[in-house]
Amino acid sequence: MNKKLNLAVAAAVLAMGASAANAGIVIPAGDWTIDINGNVNAFYIHNSSSDSNTVNGGLANTKSATSSGSDASAVNTGLLPSWLGFTGKTRQNDLDVSWTISFQPGASSTKALSGGSTSEFRQANLTFGDKSWGTIKLGKDLGVFGADAILNDQTLLGVGSQGGTVTGGTTTTLGRIGTGFLYADFTGQVDYTTPNWNGFQATVGIAQPWTEQAVGGGLATTGTQSEPAWEGVASYSWAGDFSGKVWLEGFTQNVDGITVGAAQNSTTADVFGLGASVNFSGVNLVGYYYNGEGVGTTALLNGGLSATGKKRDSDGGYVQASFKVPGVGTKLAASWGESNLDTASGEVNANLVKKNEMWTVGAYHPLTSSVNLVAEYSRVESSNQAGQNNTSDIVDFGAILFF
Repeated sequence: MNKKLNLAVAAAVLAMGASAANAGIVIPAGDWTIDINGNVNAFYIHNSSSDSNTVNGGLANTKSATSSGSDASAVNTGLLPSWLGFTGKTRQNDLDVSWTISFQPGASSTKALSGGSTSEFRQANLTFGDKSWGTIKLGKDLGVFGADAILNDQTLLGVGSQGGTVTGGTTTTLGRIGTGFLYADFTGQVDYTTPNWNGFQATVGIAQPWTEQAVGGGLATTGTQSEPAWEGVASYSWAGDFSGKVWLEGFTQNVDGITVGAAQNSTTADVFGLGASVNFSGVNLVGYYYNGEGVGTTALLNGGLSATGKKRDSDGGYVQASFKVPGVGTKLAASWGESNLDTASGEVNANLVKKNEMWTVGAYHPLTSSVNLVAEYSRVESSNQAGQNNTSDIVDFGAILFF
């Protein structure tokens, strides 16, 4: 059986062209092959913020009025959490069968004797299928909608945006989440993936439905949802001197539990996305765009409804270019992206976020076949509906080790 990394780790390596040592620790165990894989990363992060405007849903950090003023420092994991994954694979009754379980320890704590940072368990799923008819997945894993956008993001190997906090104590930073795409997140799902037909492949499925999260005086929903979320993606990949991938994706969910006055209502949240990644002569170019209503910004169903239960429109995207220096292996990359949120019909909400925008430049150097050194600079700007802005300048450097 071929050695392989966990999905998120492998995609990060492939997206940035970084090297991965041995691609996992493979252990034969009877009829099973066990793959132990993951990464460890940590970064020093320095943020400088000069503004203190109110931007509800903004991702730029604000100037502190009580401690260090415009500057703040942290040592933390980056966008990709430190990861320990276990995957088992076998062939039974003419079926390829696998399971994956992983956990993600944090790397930062802000108080002595606090016991360290939080940890997460992002994967617990099983698959079965055959290359002749496809694969079925059940359990918790990275969502379908938005997965290609985040797995092609250069900051997956670094830090990107801090998302409103630079004090540490959180499991990860935000990367480009919310400044160019909606977070795919890790959620329960039942998916079917087709065989690969000469480069074309599709995944469709249902997922644990989300509840709306209130942003900027909007509505939140509670309780169970009557229907699942539906999501899917279709892609075409090709190889050669000019290789690449294009994809089209969608997400829709009925949202129950919208209470306005004494009335109980429901609505739908919908979004589509399209993207492309191409490679030639050491160059990688990525472009992505999404457009939705009721889905909000930064994460799915985050700030999608106004206080009267009306849907807010949102869109965004990013462009990215990277170049691998010949004979050195260093990847130099630059990207720009933004996520926009409109007020709903009839809504007056001056402090609601209108735009989160980020520029990032970075260098990613393979020190060894396992260790990659990273240095980045990101400038994050958040604007409210009244045109007031907050800006953060973020510098980070550190290392990420794959195994």
